[in-house]
Formats: sequence, structure tokens, C-alpha cells
Amino acid sequence: MRRILNPRKMGSIVLAGTLAAATAACGGRQDAASTDTGGAVTCEVGQATRVGIATGNATGVYFALGNAFAEQVNSAGKNVQATASETGASVQNIQQLVAGTYDVAFSLADTAADAVNGSGSFTTKQPVTALARIHTNYTQVIVRKEAGIKDVAGMKGKRVSTGSPKSGTEVIANRVLKAAGLAETDVQAQKLDLTKTVDGMKEGTIDALFFSGGLPTPGITDLLTTSADKVEFLDITPLLPEMQKINEVYQEGTIPAATYKTPADVKTIIVPNLLLVRDNLDPNVACVLTRALFDKKAQLEQANAAAREISLETARKTAPVTVHRGAAKALDDLGAPK
Repeated sequence: MRRILNPRKMGSIVLAGTLAAATAACGGRQDAASTDTGGAVTCEVGQATRVGIATGNATGVYFALGNAFAEQVNSAGKNVQATASETGASVQNIQQLVAGTYDVAFSLADTAADAVNGSGSFTTKQPVTALARIHTNYTQVIVRKEAGIKDVAGMKGKRVSTGSPKSGTEVIANRVLKAAGLAETDVQAQKLDLTKTVDGMKEGTIDALFFSGGLPTPGITDLLTTSADKVEFLDITPLLPEMQKINEVYQEGTIPAATYKTPADVKTIIVPNLLLVRDNLDPNVACVLTRALFDKKAQLEQANAAAREISLETARKTAPVTVHRGAAKALDDLGAPK
């Protein structure tokens, strides 16, 4: 059997037991997902095929859902085995998806739009398509009360975590700062993953954080559980008009008080998430993956409540990213609206 991945030491490989068992069964090698040869989509994968899934920070929703999705793909019995890995998230995920390091990638819709348009973090148009639109990401902006920050403009000169390098969080954080009239150099930017960010907020070495994630984000739950009296959310929706000048995908949303047991609901800026693949991925593999996403939705919801938003009603709403033709076949069979 052939090997699909050339694993890098950039993140922890999860589902080790499943991987070990599958690899042993394959004589120590892994099958590569073939490319699209233009034939009919049957949703049948003829030989054992392994795919790698790029997720995000270990305490974020991408990581939780990515691992759960891999487990459900593996249990579907369709000759496709998946392994999920921790990554820096959206920008890095797309770069490594195109490079062939991974075969499936979680991404914010704004970053995905930049990729197919060759804008933002991407100098050329990237050959990616979508399996489906999935859950919504909420821009979670939290400050330490002692820092005296009342709005984003008040972050000037403060120690602000803008997220992991090459993450969707970093993209949105810098855009929110710009919308507030600040350059990245106007703050003491800390380019940290969520785990280190939460630790810094608890220790008082970080004054504010940005994180774009589904609800609830485990790392944010940790922070609000242990330091609820020391931190608070910022309402950044006054900056929405400026954000929409950058990308119309940004909308207003609400973090319900029950999510993190906050005193009241929190208004914020939201953006959808997409599950991406290369545009030349074997359409039968894409079809199997898409079927698993919807057939196993109940199991994904057990991993994280954000999966409740996965819906056939919104699955095709991925523009300007097109839906992969294998995914389109699966969505047609499932009765998703066009």
C-alpha cells in the first residue's frame, strides 16, 4: 500500500491507536488518495485510502471536531481512514493542503475566500474547493479588567494575543485592529496559540486576546471558569461596517450568556467555517468524506456542540469557494438544497 502523508513535526498526530492498527493492517504503508480523472462519481473507493486532516489549536473547536470527524470516517467502513493533526489553523492549513501534507483542512470562510482569490495571505489563487460549509466561528475578544481596555482602540500599547502565526484568528485580529484605526505595530502583538494565550491571561502577562472559534471553545471555557472575575468580553460590533468593506462574509452574531456563564449575551463578529480539499482530490473520496460529515453528525455533536450548526440547508453556501464535485454528488444524494 502506498503512503499518503509525509508527516511533519509541526503538530501532534492524534488517534494514535487507530493509526497504528490501520498501518499494521496495511503492512506499514498507507494508500494515497488518487486524483480526479474525470470519471463518474460513484462514492465507492476501491482500495484502502488514508487522508490527513488539518485542524487547529489543541484547545479549539477545529481540533475537537477534526478528531471526531476522523473517528467517524474510520468507522464508516468505506475504505477511507483518516488521521487528524493539531495545526496553526486556517492559513497554514490551506498552504499545507495545497502542498499535499494534508488532504482535508478546516478553514475560516474569509481565509478560504482569500485563497481562491489570491488575496490577503495568498499571492496567487489556490486550487482548493469545499466539501461543505460547517459551523460558525465567533470572534472572541477578551480583556483583563485590570488592563482598563474598553474598546479595541484602547488596546494601543497593550500586550495583545493575535493568535497563532498563519491562523484565521491572526487574520481577523489584524483586520479588527485596522478597523479600529490601529496597526499591528500599535500593540505589543503576542503571536501565541490558544493554550499559551489562556495561560498568559491567567498569569497577567497578556492584556487582551483574540480568538476565532466555535461555541464553546474549550480554551475559552477554561479561562472563563478559572478567571471569570478578572476578565471580560468586548463588544466589537461597532467595527462591523469597516470589516464588511474588507469581506462581506463578516456578520453580527451573539455569544449566548449560557455558553460561558457570562452576565449577559455578548455581541460579536462572526464568520462561517468551511471544510476544504484540493480541487483535484478523487471525487469518490470527497463523496465518502462528505457523507460521513452528515451521516455522523450526531456523533460529532457529542464531541462539541458547534457541530449542531452543520446543516444540509447551508452546506453549499461556500461562495466564492466552489463545492468539490464529489461533495456535490453526496449533497445531491442527501437532498441538500442547491
